[in-house]
Amino acid sequence: MELSMMLDYAGNPRRAADEAAALESAGLDAVWVAEAWGFDSPTIMGYLAARTERLKIGSAIMNVYSRTPGLIAQTAAGLDALSGGRALLGLGASGPQVVEGWHGKPYDKPLGRTRETVELCRRIWRRETIDHHGITDMPLPPDRGGRHGKPLKILTRPVRDAIPVYIASLGPANVRLTAEIADGWLPTLFVPEKAAAVWGGPLAEGAAKRAPELGPLRTVAGGLLAIGEDAAAVRERARPQIALYVGGMGAVGKNFYNDLAVAYGYGDAARRIQELYLAGRTRDAAAAVPDEFCELMTLCGPEGYVRERVEAFREAGVTMLNVTPVGPEPARLVETVKNWL
Repeated sequence: MELSMMLDYAGNPRRAADEAAALESAGLDAVWVAEAWGFDSPTIMGYLAARTERLKIGSAIMNVYSRTPGLIAQTAAGLDALSGGRALLGLGASGPQVVEGWHGKPYDKPLGRTRETVELCRRIWRRETIDHHGITDMPLPPDRGGRHGKPLKILTRPVRDAIPVYIASLGPANVRLTAEIADGWLPTLFVPEKAAAVWGGPLAEGAAKRAPELGPLRTVAGGLLAIGEDAAAVRERARPQIALYVGGMGAVGKNFYNDLAVAYGYGDAARRIQELYLAGRTRDAAAAVPDEFCELMTLCGPEGYVRERVEAFREAGVTMLNVTPVGPEPARLVETVKNWL
């Protein structure tokens, strides 16, 4: 099992990147960079490539609406070149509020767009000449306004012709697609004890169609990390994040994270959290998050307990434990957990 962390995308990006880079010597294997509707991830990933020597650097996530498949492939190839082959491409459909509200694109065909983007990226990295017509046309045909385009292949030579592709997915159809075509999976709000009941079927169905050369699906999941006799209190920091996703990431009936909380068995709480969050009562929404939800998606407590949580994630199929160290000595936390893996 590898060890990674998610970069804080809401704060100072340079400071966050420097802190992540400092954990490289403590044993951190990878860092993931989100962008949501804040700073873009490729700029920060390029900075991380210059600040590190060994860390894998991944996007978590680039959405498949705001950039063309060609640009996504170029960006991943550029990062891979700058980092000497350490890039991880995390893709996802994001959600309607971000795609339509921030990027001004209709939220249509999420599965088709994801499949097509992955296919085109892999073809581009292999330096194929691209003549593709689907959701995206390369080149643009005359009946859609094209006049001068011709099939092209990437001008530069990628360091690798197969950069690992991870897909962020939650719903059954998207998880099924992930298990079929992706190198790895980036689930959110992952509870290891409940994962098989929610996703076991779609994962198995997708795996049945998986190309053998992809190898086993890798899974990235984890949560807040704190070790100590009083560390269980750190779980409380998970409440605002859970409330944000379950309550605020989408409208009623259009929130994938709320659907997930319901599938976990927290239906009444999920509805209450969303009701409170959309009413602007964010603190009350956080308080409404079940204690069990906070506990099972974090790794906070005495050393023996945290080791048990690590094993729970391993047994649930997690191959890269993604942690957020909390405390004055993040390097010590990373080094401690890395020695267990």
